[in-house]
Amino acid sequence: MAATEQQLQMGEKVFQTICSMLNGINYHYETDRRNEDYRIIFTVNGDDIPMKIYMIVRPAREVVSLLSSLPFQAPEDKRVEMAMAVAVANYGLIEGTFDYDINDGEIRYRQTNSYHESLLSEALFDKMLQLSLHWIDRYNDRFMMLEKGMMTLQQFIEAEN
Repeated sequence: MAATEQQLQMGEKVFQTICSMLNGINYHYETDRRNEDYRIIFTVNGDDIPMKIYMIVRPAREVVSLLSSLPFQAPEDKRVEMAMAVAVANYGLIEGTFDYDINDGEIRYRQTNSYHESLLSEALFDKMLQLSLHWIDRYNDRFMMLEKGMMTLQQFIEAEN
């Protein structure tokens, strides 16, 4: 679906607002424009792992998404347990979600906001980023411990309660 000229203009404004926010907090980033979408790619160091972040502005859909894949994949013998752990984690999330591909064991965090007929501020994008980093940092260790057999699914569930 192709974006209208008005959608492209709004997408450009959203893209520039995100870049301005990242400049304001001194984040180094790269940009990539694919078709009509705008991508902003940067890495943030969490408490224990670097988190590669993709912010994607999709003018045709009038949304901005933040995506971050965790730096490991669940092995085949842990994929069903990991799917259950992801469901447990998602149940408590207020904004955003962890996506899980049971075919290859990839886990990624995703948060999407619509900007349809809206004017979004740098503060909103900063909140989106900070909240995402919080959830990724909170869960990456637990998912990795489950993946490596250092934590059982039951222990994962109990840690949530």
